[in-house]
Amino acid sequence: MKLASIHFYPVKSTSGHDVGEAEVQPWGLAGDRRYIVLDEHGVILTAREIPRLLMCLPELDGETLTLTGPHAAPLRVTPTSTRSVIDMRNTPVELTDCGDDAAAWLTALIDRPARLAWLDDPTRRPVDPAYGRPDDRVSLADAYPLLLTSTASLAQLNDWIAETAVERSEELPEPLPMSRFRPNVVVDGADAAFAEDGWKRIRIGDVEFRVVKSCDRCVLTTVDTRTYTKGKEPIRTLAKHRRWDGKVWFGRNLIPEAPGRIAQGDPVAVL
Repeated sequence: MKLASIHFYPVKSTSGHDVGEAEVQPWGLAGDRRYIVLDEHGVILTAREIPRLLMCLPELDGETLTLTGPHAAPLRVTPTSTRSVIDMRNTPVELTDCGDDAAAWLTALIDRPARLAWLDDPTRRPVDPAYGRPDDRVSLADAYPLLLTSTASLAQLNDWIAETAVERSEELPEPLPMSRFRPNVVVDGADAAFAEDGWKRIRIGDVEFRVVKSCDRCVLTTVDTRTYTKGKEPIRTLAKHRRWDGKVWFGRNLIPEAPGRIAQGDPVAVL
């Protein structure tokens, strides 16, 4: 197997980037999900409820973040000294506010009050102790440092989606792109679809990871990133083929054993 592609998302729930190589840090890929959008009360805003957030393309130049979008000129973000604590999946996390200019830029994009906040210290947030060790940390990703998917599993899912359409006498849909699932690393060459369900440890290049949990999927996967509208897939078909514990599943969560670098084309080995 090999590493087919690498992806990171500087601002949670906005557009991401495909890169040829990346630094793996204890809490995730360098630059991945260190910023987050909040409402005026400090509640997290995501593209699950506000698909227009995906129109924001954050650009990182070293430590400097610039927001680009269709509604306004690019904005260079300047964090302030103001801090607040938000609830991140039942864990309090202290964040740094990114100022009124960023707030106005995002508010204009999504047409509701919004502010940008930065996780200046990524060692603050622990991983769920049910699946991680006491010293495991995660950025502002939903729960774990990295998400892995496989091309074999996506191909099978797209076949199932086509079968569902035929059964319902619907127009045959275009295959879903992997971007719907917002992975960090995509593996090619698995010997079977969903082979990753059984993986416990893997090595990508020289970096080892624990494979700690399957990823339950939400309505964000149904948002078409070209039109920013929601459909029924892939949730409808995942519910038919990949439903257990009251959720639907696609992808696996990873925790790195140590920092390192990975690159597109690196060999992937199950340990």
